[in-house]
Amino acid sequence: MADKNLVAAVATMIGVIIGAGVLGIPFAVAKSGFLIGAVHIIVLGLALLLINLYVGEVSLLIRGRHQLTRYAEKYLGRAGKHLMLAAMVIGIYGALTAYLIGEGVSIGELFGISPGIAMLVFFAIMSYFIFRDINIIKNAEVFLNAFRFIAIAVLLLFVFAAFRYENIAYVDKSNALLPYGVIFFALMGAAAVPEIRDVLKNNKKLLKKAIIIGSLIPVCFYLLFSFAFVGAFGQNVGEIATSGMPLHRYVAIFGDIFAIISMATAFLVLGLALKWAYRYDYGINRHVAFLLTCAVPIALVLLGVSGFSKVMGITGAIAGGIGGIIIVLMHRKAKGKTEYTVRMPLFVDILLIALFIAGIAYTFMVF
Repeated sequence: MADKNLVAAVATMIGVIIGAGVLGIPFAVAKSGFLIGAVHIIVLGLALLLINLYVGEVSLLIRGRHQLTRYAEKYLGRAGKHLMLAAMVIGIYGALTAYLIGEGVSIGELFGISPGIAMLVFFAIMSYFIFRDINIIKNAEVFLNAFRFIAIAVLLLFVFAAFRYENIAYVDKSNALLPYGVIFFALMGAAAVPEIRDVLKNNKKLLKKAIIIGSLIPVCFYLLFSFAFVGAFGQNVGEIATSGMPLHRYVAIFGDIFAIISMATAFLVLGLALKWAYRYDYGINRHVAFLLTCAVPIALVLLGVSGFSKVMGITGAIAGGIGGIIIVLMHRKAKGKTEYTVRMPLFVDILLIALFIAGIAYTFMVF
């Protein structure tokens, strides 16, 4: 039973981290060069592994089922709670906006229509589901996860067939920091830790192991995914990795379908989560909650926000950075006996906070 629960916990962690964000990594990595991008993936992967372990330890100190905002409130007060909420809201709005842009490109390419029209059709359908609280994927998680990983395996087989080693050797130091935000976005998974603690409620000693395995597998996968796509397409890799692949027509169609499903499921899950947070956690009228959820991302796009990778990068650096700083601070204040303890020297936490602040500052300067 313990092994079964461990597998379920690891699968949950991986499922939360490896989402539609993977589609933006190859483009950002290609701009800097694979070697520089690989450094970003490894460094941020290790930093966020530590962040996830911090959250895990804190979750074991608090009884009951709570999310990151409750943890922040307990150790940092109402200011901490509001900052954590702000980070989560920025993260969700950024993701929704990026997925709107991405769906416009992928649907438009698949059906040969304008990306703008494709985006509006997609938004209308998703808005209806969110308004009516229709979670069409609620009972299909296992199938969707299986499809996602089978689809990725199939795509990688075809992509590796076009691999060229000279594409891996390319380096552009002027874009050395470009992959930071996109990779941060794709690696964020702290919000899954309370959920996997719940999965392991009868054997909490396995939580540390589940977090380590569930955090490191996405790092390895992102290295492989970016290696394959950058190696195959070099500077011609699409802003959405599966878009415009110069491969057989049916492979390109399959890639677009994979991207559409990945972004659509992520959009629906995040949209419903934000609407329900407004409605149930803050007591906002359901119609107002719906408008708050859906109006912001479509307004941002209509006001001219563009660039799938760019939006992901800004969101990852700012939302992830703020959330990471709060987690480090609350972990340092958390005291008590738990199933595992992570006590790092002060300079490690200072380095983490400096990394996150530098990422935020770079994002504001560049974008």
